[in-house]
Amino acid sequence: MNPEIRKSKAEIINGLTEKFNESNAVIIVEYRGLSVAKISELRKSLKGTESTFGVYKNTLVQKANDSLGHQELDQYLCGSNAYIFSKDVTAAPKVLTKFAKKNKELVIKAGLVEGKVVDANGVKELANIPGREGLISMFLSCLQAPIRSFACTVKAVADSKN
Repeated sequence: MNPEIRKSKAEIINGLTEKFNESNAVIIVEYRGLSVAKISELRKSLKGTESTFGVYKNTLVQKANDSLGHQELDQYLCGSNAYIFSKDVTAAPKVLTKFAKKNKELVIKAGLVEGKVVDANGVKELANIPGREGLISMFLSCLQAPIRSFACTVKAVADSKN
Protein backbone atom coordinates (compact mmCIF):
# COMPACT_ATOMS: atom_id res chain seq x y z
CA MET A 1 0.00 0.00 0.00
CA ASN A 2 1.15 3.51 -0.78
CA PRO A 3 2.75 5.21 2.27
CA GLU A 4 0.71 8.37 1.67
CA ILE A 5 -2.53 6.40 1.77
CA ARG A 6 -1.42 4.67 4.99
CA LYS A 7 -0.60 8.03 6.51
CA SER A 8 -3.96 9.52 5.55
CA LYS A 9 -5.81 6.48 6.93
CA ALA A 10 -3.83 6.71 10.17
CA GLU A 11 -4.83 10.38 10.46
CA ILE A 12 -8.48 9.49 9.93
CA ILE A 13 -8.26 6.76 12.59
CA ASN A 14 -6.63 9.20 15.03
CA GLY A 15 -9.35 11.76 14.30
CA LEU A 16 -12.06 9.16 14.87
CA THR A 17 -10.42 8.10 18.13
CA GLU A 18 -10.48 11.72 19.31
CA LYS A 19 -14.15 12.04 18.33
CA PHE A 20 -14.99 8.86 20.25
CA ASN A 21 -13.16 10.21 23.31
CA GLU A 22 -14.77 13.66 23.13
CA SER A 23 -18.32 12.37 22.62
CA ASN A 24 -20.65 11.12 25.32
CA ALA A 25 -22.80 9.40 22.71
CA VAL A 26 -21.94 7.88 19.34
CA ILE A 27 -24.88 6.58 17.35
CA ILE A 28 -24.67 4.34 14.29
CA VAL A 29 -27.40 4.71 11.67
CA GLU A 30 -27.93 3.14 8.29
CA TYR A 31 -28.74 5.83 5.76
CA ARG A 32 -29.18 3.76 2.59
CA GLY A 33 -32.00 5.23 0.47
CA LEU A 34 -31.88 8.74 1.91
CA SER A 35 -31.52 11.52 -0.63
CA VAL A 36 -28.81 14.16 -0.34
CA ALA A 37 -31.47 16.72 0.57
CA LYS A 38 -32.73 14.54 3.44
CA ILE A 39 -29.20 13.97 4.73
CA SER A 40 -28.59 17.73 4.61
CA GLU A 41 -31.82 18.27 6.53
CA LEU A 42 -30.67 15.78 9.17
CA ARG A 43 -27.27 17.47 9.44
CA LYS A 44 -28.94 20.85 9.95
CA SER A 45 -31.20 19.52 12.68
CA LEU A 46 -28.24 17.89 14.44
CA LYS A 47 -26.19 21.13 14.41
CA GLY A 48 -28.50 22.65 17.01
CA THR A 49 -27.65 19.81 19.39
CA GLU A 50 -23.87 20.13 19.10
CA SER A 51 -23.75 16.84 17.23
CA THR A 52 -21.87 15.97 14.07
CA PHE A 53 -22.90 13.61 11.30
CA GLY A 54 -20.16 11.79 9.41
CA VAL A 55 -19.76 8.95 6.97
CA TYR A 56 -16.59 6.88 7.39
CA LYS A 57 -15.40 3.52 6.17
CA ASN A 58 -16.47 0.82 8.59
CA THR A 59 -12.97 -0.66 8.73
CA LEU A 60 -11.50 2.68 9.84
CA VAL A 61 -14.17 3.08 12.51
CA GLN A 62 -13.53 -0.48 13.63
CA LYS A 63 -9.81 0.18 14.04
CA ALA A 64 -10.47 3.37 16.02
CA ASN A 65 -13.09 1.59 18.07
CA ASP A 66 -10.86 -1.41 18.80
CA SER A 67 -8.07 0.86 20.01
CA LEU A 68 -10.52 2.16 22.63
CA GLY A 69 -11.62 -1.34 23.67
CA HIS A 70 -15.24 -1.30 22.47
CA GLN A 71 -15.22 -4.51 20.42
CA GLU A 72 -18.93 -5.12 21.17
CA LEU A 73 -19.75 -2.38 18.65
CA ASP A 74 -18.04 -4.25 15.80
CA GLN A 75 -21.13 -6.34 15.04
CA TYR A 76 -22.98 -3.19 13.92
CA LEU A 77 -20.22 -1.99 11.56
CA CYS A 78 -21.54 -3.36 8.29
CA GLY A 79 -23.48 -1.76 5.48
CA SER A 80 -23.90 1.93 4.65
CA ASN A 81 -23.37 3.48 8.06
CA ALA A 82 -23.24 7.05 9.24
CA TYR A 83 -21.95 8.04 12.65
CA ILE A 84 -23.35 10.76 14.88
CA PHE A 85 -21.00 12.08 17.55
CA SER A 86 -22.74 14.01 20.33
CA LYS A 87 -21.70 15.58 23.61
CA ASP A 88 -25.29 15.47 24.93
CA VAL A 89 -26.53 11.95 25.57
CA THR A 90 -30.21 12.65 24.90
CA ALA A 91 -30.26 15.42 22.28
CA ALA A 92 -29.01 13.45 19.26
CA PRO A 93 -31.22 10.40 19.93
CA LYS A 94 -34.25 12.71 20.11
CA VAL A 95 -33.46 14.25 16.73
CA LEU A 96 -32.68 10.87 15.17
CA THR A 97 -35.82 9.10 16.39
CA LYS A 98 -37.99 12.02 15.27
CA PHE A 99 -36.29 12.02 11.87
CA ALA A 100 -36.52 8.22 11.56
CA LYS A 101 -40.28 8.34 12.16
CA LYS A 102 -40.68 10.65 9.16
CA ASN A 103 -38.07 8.92 6.98
CA LYS A 104 -38.26 5.14 7.13
CA GLU A 105 -34.99 4.84 5.17
CA LEU A 106 -32.99 5.94 8.23
CA VAL A 107 -32.43 2.95 10.51
CA ILE A 108 -30.95 3.40 13.96
CA LYS A 109 -28.63 0.44 14.53
CA ALA A 110 -26.84 0.97 17.84
CA GLY A 111 -24.89 3.41 19.93
CA LEU A 112 -22.04 3.87 22.33
CA VAL A 113 -23.33 5.86 25.28
CA GLU A 114 -20.82 6.90 27.92
CA GLY A 115 -18.67 3.87 27.12
CA LYS A 116 -21.50 1.31 27.02
CA VAL A 117 -22.89 -0.26 23.87
CA VAL A 118 -26.67 0.01 23.49
CA ASP A 119 -28.86 -1.43 20.76
CA ALA A 120 -31.45 0.46 18.70
CA ASN A 121 -34.09 0.16 21.42
CA GLY A 122 -31.65 1.63 23.96
CA VAL A 123 -31.05 4.61 21.71
CA LYS A 124 -34.82 5.10 21.31
CA GLU A 125 -35.26 4.92 25.10
CA LEU A 126 -32.67 7.67 25.48
CA ALA A 127 -34.85 9.84 23.27
CA ASN A 128 -37.67 9.59 25.83
CA ILE A 129 -35.53 10.95 28.67
CA PRO A 130 -36.07 14.68 29.26
CA GLY A 131 -33.19 16.92 28.26
CA ARG A 132 -30.91 18.77 30.63
CA GLU A 133 -33.23 21.78 30.90
CA GLY A 134 -36.24 19.55 31.55
CA LEU A 135 -34.43 17.68 34.31
CA ILE A 136 -33.32 20.94 35.94
CA SER A 137 -36.88 22.30 35.87
CA MET A 138 -38.19 19.05 37.39
CA PHE A 139 -35.58 19.27 40.14
CA LEU A 140 -36.40 22.90 40.88
CA SER A 141 -40.09 22.04 40.98
CA CYS A 142 -39.32 19.39 43.62
CA LEU A 143 -37.39 21.93 45.65
CA GLN A 144 -40.26 24.45 45.49
CA ALA A 145 -43.00 21.97 46.42
CA PRO A 146 -42.52 22.09 50.24
CA ILE A 147 -42.35 25.89 50.23
CA ARG A 148 -45.43 26.12 48.01
CA SER A 149 -47.45 23.77 50.23
CA PHE A 150 -46.36 25.67 53.36
CA ALA A 151 -47.44 28.96 51.78
CA CYS A 152 -50.83 27.48 50.82
CA THR A 153 -51.30 26.19 54.38
CA VAL A 154 -50.48 29.59 55.91
CA LYS A 155 -52.85 31.29 53.46
CA ALA A 156 -55.62 28.79 54.27
CA VAL A 157 -55.17 29.46 58.02
CA ALA A 158 -55.24 33.21 57.44
CA ASP A 159 -58.37 32.93 55.27
CA SER A 160 -60.18 30.79 57.87
CA LYS A 161 -59.60 33.36 60.63
CA ASN A 162 -61.17 36.16 58.56
